Amino acid sequence: MPHAVAKLNAFPIFLKVEGRAVTIVGGGDEALAKARLLAQSSAEIRIIADEIEPQLRDWIAANGALRVHAAYDASLIEGSVMVFAATGDEALDRSVSDDARRLGIVVNAVDRPELCDFFTPALVNRAPVAVAVGTEGAGPVLAQMIRARIDRMLSPNLGALATLAASFRETVESLPKGVVRRSFWREFFEGAPARTLDNGSLAEAHDAATEMLLRSAPGGGHGAGHVALVGAGPGAEDLLTLRAHRLLMEADVILYDALVPEAVISMGRRDAERLPVGKRKGCHSKTQSEINGLLVELALAGKRVVRLKSGDPLVFGRAGEEMQAMRDAGVSYEVVPGVTSAFAAAADFELPLTLRGVTSSMVFTTGHDLKGGSLPDWARLAITGATVAVYMGRSVAADVAGRLIEAGLSPDTAVAVVENASLKSRRRFHGTLADLPSLEGRSDLDGPVMTIIGDAVAGANFERSEPLSAHRQEVAAAAREGQRA
Repeated sequence: MPHAVAKLNAFPIFLKVEGRAVTIVGGGDEALAKARLLAQSSAEIRIIADEIEPQLRDWIAANGALRVHAAYDASLIEGSVMVFAATGDEALDRSVSDDARRLGIVVNAVDRPELCDFFTPALVNRAPVAVAVGTEGAGPVLAQMIRARIDRMLSPNLGALATLAASFRETVESLPKGVVRRSFWREFFEGAPARTLDNGSLAEAHDAATEMLLRSAPGGGHGAGHVALVGAGPGAEDLLTLRAHRLLMEADVILYDALVPEAVISMGRRDAERLPVGKRKGCHSKTQSEINGLLVELALAGKRVVRLKSGDPLVFGRAGEEMQAMRDAGVSYEVVPGVTSAFAAAADFELPLTLRGVTSSMVFTTGHDLKGGSLPDWARLAITGATVAVYMGRSVAADVAGRLIEAGLSPDTAVAVVENASLKSRRRFHGTLADLPSLEGRSDLDGPVMTIIGDAVAGANFERSEPLSAHRQEVAAAAREGQRA
């Protein structure tokens, strides 16, 4: 048996208010809240109050609203398209509501649903686009929570994009009806015009739409694809950027690294094709050359592709090779930054990466840089006081510590280590550079490990972390026991 469809007791509509009077009766905080809401429209705002709070008086002066300095009378609301009763006095609000209904004007009485013809929604404003969320007065806080989620999902430039679309409507009517026209508008709102406008260029968005129009005309060729190199952040899905989330929701194909959690991948469009292309130590599902070729192939086939990379694409993500491949093939692309793991690890430790009077610089590196015969430049920076963030450094912890100590960095230099930074499963360890080699023997650490070294680390919060020295002592004791045996 099919489920019964819930019936709305308040049907949502959009009422034309341009150049028409909307009247608010009241002079306090409730009237001010309604005035601020209505200021998002092109209505002529009229406020009736014989006594008025200073904040509302200042708002009227700053926003050009009309104040009617008089005690309420029914004649003062005549000609209004809407009326708000916001006096805070139940009897007066009821009188305003009764008068408005008698005059054929829809009315809202603040916090008095029984006196209302309509309810004010929680509003997401991307004029001329608007999203209104209502709960029929049952849950204003819930409406605000939903509004906040929708607000995060929508591009700040959506209104400008809709205005640009309106300027093309008449021209697009020349395209064949049906699939061709629908495909044009889909690409318009999700493709190059939207992307270029998000980057701040209305002129480029107009040019991109014009080029699309030429391609969409009979004999104009096929639509072009696009690749977004997107930073997935350190792992926690709520650290994904808003732009990254929007692109995931628009993607036809998502290529993701091995370190990107399923919770982040699942934030993409449900029907998007998902292809694992991750490379972990000792396990490469695809070579970098194959990944480059796949990105180009998918884009040339007209697909919108997201290349989802752990952390930030430009920090040890080999994005340079992928960008060069797309430039060589003439494929359009963009880069969306992500929260790199060093920042997440520092946040987990409440650790200042720079500290006034201690260090004013930092280095991102991998421990594998120390495998060569010569000491890399960053090691010298560490000795002069820079904070060093070492990515993927567990298996070479002894080399990192040994070479830095040999180069002159004190064995007592503070060290912080985080496994699975930003995730609930994270583990934190603290100690000194002399303790760092004990990491290599930690078979219990199977997640990505970030190591931060430097004098600024001493300012971290170590309350919820384990000392590296404890494991170091266990290893030493086990070694002595083995020798006696």
